[in-house]
Amino acid sequence: MSNEGPEHPDIAAQEQSEEPDLDRGVVEGWAAKMISNPDRAYRAAFYVATIFFLVTTLYPFFWLLMVAITPAGSLGDVTAFTPGGFDPSAFIDIFGPLSDTYDIAFHRYVFNSFLIASVSTVLTLFVASLAGYVFGRLQFRGKTPLLLTVLVVSFFPPAAFFVPLNRLFNTNFDVLKPLLADGSLFNTPFAIIIPVSALYLPLSIFILMTFYSQIPDGLEDAARVEGTTRVGALFRVIVPLSAPGVATAGVLTFITVYNEYFFSSLMTDGRAEMWAPMLEGVLAFRGQYEILYNLMAAASIVAVLPVAILVIVAQEKIVSGLTQGALKE
Repeated sequence: MSNEGPEHPDIAAQEQSEEPDLDRGVVEGWAAKMISNPDRAYRAAFYVATIFFLVTTLYPFFWLLMVAITPAGSLGDVTAFTPGGFDPSAFIDIFGPLSDTYDIAFHRYVFNSFLIASVSTVLTLFVASLAGYVFGRLQFRGKTPLLLTVLVVSFFPPAAFFVPLNRLFNTNFDVLKPLLADGSLFNTPFAIIIPVSALYLPLSIFILMTFYSQIPDGLEDAARVEGTTRVGALFRVIVPLSAPGVATAGVLTFITVYNEYFFSSLMTDGRAEMWAPMLEGVLAFRGQYEILYNLMAAASIVAVLPVAILVIVAQEKIVSGLTQGALKE
């Protein structure tokens, strides 16, 4: 007769529950832990996606920096993670003439893009503010079809407008001859500002319309009771209260125009004094018999700095604008 008593039910249940874990492999055990703890799975997916995004986004700039600081004769020694030498003089050479072949003042190209982007942004925000007020706060017949018509413009590729715009800007207008040498807009900043502002205007209208529609009517009515006109109420009350949306539309427009190359390259002859953009300056370091890759890399890094500084300064407004504009209060 055995003296062993019956096995305790809790111990038996524990052994039974642990038995499946003994049969699981590494992958099955990890998957079971992720299922039992979804927060851990979400964190792991977030970290993997973040690391992948940072590597794929920042590595090209790291590689450009390695090429920029590598002497011209050692570019073949550049590896995936180490430069072929150390010579930062390329960041100085891009701002002055190297020889008769490469007489390039890259800062002038950057100034052209910066000025064109600034003027286009101010013009776009001004027109978009008026249009956004009309679509966001006024009620009139045909409002929705008109808004859709405006938004459809942004669906067309820029190349669809090139032929008519090229003929228009290459036409000599007698009324412009007192201001321009031949009376045409070719090789002038207006040939770039006008089309890019019109192309990127619908997005700014949509963003500002969303913000303006959320401003309480009582605030505008109070301003109008004090004797302010609709335009005055727009720029004194509604625009300041919609600062995140205005900042978002402005930054997105500035970045897009600053990086614009299609119209800029076709409406100018590529010279800095003829308002060619900064991308033309980067490509200007390509010669007939050689390509100065280290100078192109240095110029690319310098060209990114204005936009990088702008995004760092306005990042809070951009995030706030993109999130608040998605909520209907």
